[in-house]
Amino acid sequence: MPFCSKCGAEIGDDAKFCLTCGASIGGESAGLPRSDIIVVTTPTVPRYRITGVLGIVTGLTARTRGMGGKFVAGIQSMFGGEVSAFTSEIEKARGEAMDRMKAKAQRLGAHAIVGLDIETSDVLEGIVLISATGTAVQLEPE
Repeated sequence: MPFCSKCGAEIGDDAKFCLTCGASIGGESAGLPRSDIIVVTTPTVPRYRITGVLGIVTGLTARTRGMGGKFVAGIQSMFGGEVSAFTSEIEKARGEAMDRMKAKAQRLGAHAIVGLDIETSDVLEGIVLISATGTAVQLEPE
């Protein structure tokens, strides 16, 4: 079992924070992906206390479908139901916006992002803007 580099306490293999001192475990520098930052839509993280608010973080991406995607979507829309060509593109854009937001939070030294809000809007004909916004915070176990 691994040990916390800050206080020396035993930690679980999948731990994100030391339960003894609250130190962040791993992170990008240890080869872990940015997805290890906790992201919640709520104002708090269960079992953790917010010790510092680092500020608002955002991730934006604007997407459009190419001619081929618009053609496929046009055919799908004639038959009704889900337009999977657009659904998959919006899903990719949402992930990209969240990754950008997490990267900004990590650069600030955040353990988590609280109050996640994802919005979409049409910018121009056929261009959709995806915005992920939240508050970067530091945590310690309760």
